[in-house]
Order: sequence, then C-alpha cells, then structure tokens
Amino acid sequence: MIDESRLPVVIASGQQVDREGTASATELMAGATEDALAGTGDLAKRIGMVTTAGIMSKISAAPSAALARRFGISPSVTDTTNVGGNFPQWLTSRAADDIAAGRLDAVLIAGVETLHTQRTRQKLRQQGANPPDEAPDPFAEGLVPDPIIGDPRAGVSDTELAAGLVAPVNIYPMFESAMAAAAGRDFQAQREHVAPFLSAFSEVAAKNPYAWFPQVRSAGEISTITPENRLVSDPYTKLMTAFIQVNQAAAVVVTSLAVAREIGRADSAVFLWSGADCLDVWYPSARPDVAVSPGIRAAGGAALQVAGVTIDDIGAFDLYSCFPCAVELAADALGLSIDDERGFTVTGGLPYFGGPGNNYTLHAIAAMAERVREIGTFGLVSGLGWYATKHSIGIYGATPPPDGWRRGDTSARQTEIDETEIPVVPGLDSNSAGGTVVASTVIVDNDGEPVNVPAFITLDDGKRAVGTVVDGELAGLKGVNLVGRRVTVEGTPARFHVAS
Repeated sequence: MIDESRLPVVIASGQQVDREGTASATELMAGATEDALAGTGDLAKRIGMVTTAGIMSKISAAPSAALARRFGISPSVTDTTNVGGNFPQWLTSRAADDIAAGRLDAVLIAGVETLHTQRTRQKLRQQGANPPDEAPDPFAEGLVPDPIIGDPRAGVSDTELAAGLVAPVNIYPMFESAMAAAAGRDFQAQREHVAPFLSAFSEVAAKNPYAWFPQVRSAGEISTITPENRLVSDPYTKLMTAFIQVNQAAAVVVTSLAVAREIGRADSAVFLWSGADCLDVWYPSARPDVAVSPGIRAAGGAALQVAGVTIDDIGAFDLYSCFPCAVELAADALGLSIDDERGFTVTGGLPYFGGPGNNYTLHAIAAMAERVREIGTFGLVSGLGWYATKHSIGIYGATPPPDGWRRGDTSARQTEIDETEIPVVPGLDSNSAGGTVVASTVIVDNDGEPVNVPAFITLDDGKRAVGTVVDGELAGLKGVNLVGRRVTVEGTPARFHVAS
C-alpha cells in the first residue's frame, strides 16, 4: 500500500503576466505565489523548502528567503539556481525526491522575469526621461544571499567565444543547419519545414491568458522574411526565436498527498510519476553530432521506463522550444514525429508564450498540471539548459503511480555520452589544415547582410575546429548552408577558406 505521506503531488500553481512594462520583479513573483497559496489554509507552515529558478532581472541576492519571509514561511532550506531552463523541472524532481524520502512535507518553487520593464526604463532614459529604478525588496533586508546551486561552468568554451559564439540565437541555428543538411534541405526549405509546428504553437498561445503574444501566426508568416520578421541567424527568422523581453512569473506548490488531503486539495492533485536528468557533451563544438541529443534520449527513456509507461501513453507534451531545433531534438530523441497530433506545447512555447529566462518550464509545469487534470492521463515536460546541454524530464499523471515516485538513473549513459567528446583545437598557429563543415550559420545585420559565418569543422585528423570565414568570402555566403563543404582552416583564432 502506498504511503500517502511520501507520494508527491502538484496541488497548486499561480501565473502572472504584466504587458504594461511597469511590473516589479519581486511583486510579480509575489503575486504568482499568492495565487498558488490561495485557499490552501495554513499550508505555509508546512513548507520546508522555498526555491527559485535563477532570476536575470534586477532583484535581491536572496529571492527565495525574501519570498519565504513575505509569506510567513520558515523553511529549513532556501536556494536559487544558476543558468538553465532545465532547472524548474529539476527543482520539481528534487522536491519529489525529498517528499518521497520523508524529508519534507511541502515545497514552494517560484520564478520571475521582468526584462520588459527593464527595457522600457532603458528606452525612457534614452529619450531623456528619468524613470526610477526598481525599489529594493523590503523583505530582503538583512538576509544573507541564497545559496546558488547547479553546475557553474559557462555554456561555451573560449574557442567558441573567439568565433563570436555566445548568444543562443547564433548557436542554435548551427544545430538546425546540421538537421537541414541531413534532410537535404537548404535554409529556406528548412524554414518552411519547421513553420507548421511553430504555427500550431502560436495557436496554443492565442488561447493562453498568460501568453506574451496571444496571437495566431500562420506558417507563411513565420517562414517568410519581411521587415517585421527579419532574418536573425540563418535559417531563423525573428518569429522562430524565444522572446525574452517579458514580464512573467510563476509559482508551483508540491506536497505529499497526505498534506493535500489535510488541506482539502486532494481532488486537484496531479501526481509526479517520474523524473530524469542527463547532459549532452558540455560544449557544442565537441559533440559528435549536433543534430541529435543522446542526453534527451537518455533522460526521456529513463523517465518513461521507471514510470512504467510508453511514449504512446502520454496525452500531452511540453517540449522546450527556445528555437525550432530544440523541439526537433526532443521529438527525435523521444521517438515522436514532428507533426504528432498531440502537439508539443501546453503554453504556446517560448517564441509566443514568452521566454522568461530560466523560468519558462515552471509555467509549463503549471499549465501541464491543469492539462493533466482535464485529460485524465499523462503529461511529459522537458526542460533544457544552456545550448541543448542540460536536460530534465518529468512525467505527470492524473492517478497515483502504483509504485510511487521514481527517479530514472542515467549515470551509466552519462558516462558513455561524456566519453564521446571530440577534442577541439584552439586554432592552427603555423600550419593550415583541411576539414569538413559539420555545422554553420550566417549571422546577419538588421538589413539581412552577413556579418559573421561561424562553423564547426571536423579536421582531417578527426579533431574539431571552431572558425569564422575569412572576410573576403563573407558576402558570398549569404543564405548558404556550409554543412558538408570542404574548407581550409588556419590561424588562431581559426579562420577558414571555402573550397571552390
């Protein structure tokens, strides 16, 4: 018989959006938390952990402790995370671990971004106005900073930085280039290939009251380059990319089923069945094949296996969608067709719902809990961090798991993935070397003219180089996918010539 005091459930959530550009980060997160705690009686006294996904917006160094103080919570643990859209699901799985082990009765997970407010203030200052900065959070006064958890490594290597690769909008298109080449599609054909599922995402966003862009976009609108939908980095247009300048907050409460019964919320409980995490090779240029994700495959497979369900049992998905390739990587890893009729988002996705920094997946979990209650079956949520590097999968169910919460073990597979890392050379000082491009993009300015063409190159000796095309060949590569092309690499940082 299942011990209800050790059966983790999502019992409540809250979401808020402010499109006016005036919201305070602390107040918006407090509003989402208030919504989540509404009607839960004295649950605050039972919460033993308050945690937040890493917050990019201007806020105190103790966001979790300040949030706890604001709501009269006295947790034994407060912390926050570093960078990664995987963290909301990772934190939810951690909460399930602690409840299943009997260490905690209840956990509050929250997050916020108000980068739209910050952008509005910046624009006003450029116009000569003097808008006030965000007021300090009075509940943070005198608190020591929250511990920051998570792997502290930067997402890209010095070699990748030297090639101008740091912005996600310039790195993810390189993954897409490899997918396009493998399918025999040029950049325009690849845009047309991904646009239909993105249009379906926008249809979900149009019905979501918390979405930043509640507007349906047709596949043609998304794939066609126009002044309003400019090319960013080939093959991606603006409407294909995550939109980070949002004001959005979310909060989720995880308790045991026993606590849910005590406060009269058992009927709305959604059960945490399983979770699993895995990494791909850390630096993108060192991955054997950037068109696939063994990390997602391992995490998804482990989560499904320990839950005792198959991918066909899942009734709803939310696959992390910062860029089209993130959805494609996950669909491929999970054995799904890109046009699966179940769809791949319950929020509308990061380009249309909005991409609130590290906290998007908490909105997905809140929305998934509602969806699972509606459909009475299973939901799968995926979170992703850095450059398709860190992966976290959660499976949610409308009924109790017969064997309780289970954590999928990916340790053996993680070792195998790590061992596939390809050596990356910083450059070639005195010699040149031949190689073949395995990923590339064309980064353009606001007028659509090339400003940089970076590439991952497999050298003839099997090592990798990360280079940029020599200046004289830049203009001629507009709209060109170099994957499969022979190049000559020289210098440090590496530069390459394209073979004629």
